Amino acid sequence: MTSALGLLQLTEWLGEVESLCKEVGAFQMQHWQTVKSQDIADKGLNQLVSFVDKESEQRLMDGLTAILPGSCFIGEEFNPDSVLTDEPTWIIDPLDGTTNFLHGLPVFAVSVALWDSGDTQLGVVHAPAMGETFTAVRGGGAHLNGRTLKLEGEVALSQSLIATGFPYYDFEKMSPYLELLSDLMRGTHGLRRMGSAAIDLAYTAAGRFDAFYEMGLAPWDVAAGALIVEEAGGFVSNFSGGQQVLFQREIVASHPSLSREFLRRVSDKLA
Repeated sequence: MTSALGLLQLTEWLGEVESLCKEVGAFQMQHWQTVKSQDIADKGLNQLVSFVDKESEQRLMDGLTAILPGSCFIGEEFNPDSVLTDEPTWIIDPLDGTTNFLHGLPVFAVSVALWDSGDTQLGVVHAPAMGETFTAVRGGGAHLNGRTLKLEGEVALSQSLIATGFPYYDFEKMSPYLELLSDLMRGTHGLRRMGSAAIDLAYTAAGRFDAFYEMGLAPWDVAAGALIVEEAGGFVSNFSGGQQVLFQREIVASHPSLSREFLRRVSDKLA
């Protein structure tokens, strides 16, 4: 559903959000490869947070509030258990790929989406270490550094490159997950695990990956990236083929020509 705010307003906000994400990304780059172990807190099994996460989140919230006063927030460090209402809501991950960031790997991103009128209306995934910004407005297409992204043509599963994420705290479906991993290893060009769902989705929108699947994800992991895939013409669903993905803790995204076969492979093992 397109927001009552209108495409023109959303496009204007998108430019402001993109600039804000770049500012936050510049702050992160100042501290990349300098954060020490004493600056890291453990939130639970394999879940880390640094002062860079916290400062990035505050800068995002301050900037987004200025763009849209009175809006709500859902994020990993702020209001993680909130539910979406009729109020415009920013769904944010200030540093998606924290573990990569802390280990000096360049695969991390600032992810921001705006939920309004029952759907995600705009999304930005900014990867500061790689100098890339993926953006989308519902009904307005997807872009990478201003260049239009459009998934076209045909892709065979046997010729595809697949992205996924490893379960890191919920191991209930580990056996079928490993079975699917084994099947895809044999039947594709290969699999990649980047460590940032936002980047996995953005790369799928750009055609660098032909499909992506992961379980155990939160709304802030997928909100912006899923919209970017959709606006690039790609397919997005949960493991059962339903359109709801934000709170399903699972996602499939793919080139449109792969959607039926790839979803079937994932559903057979994990749905």
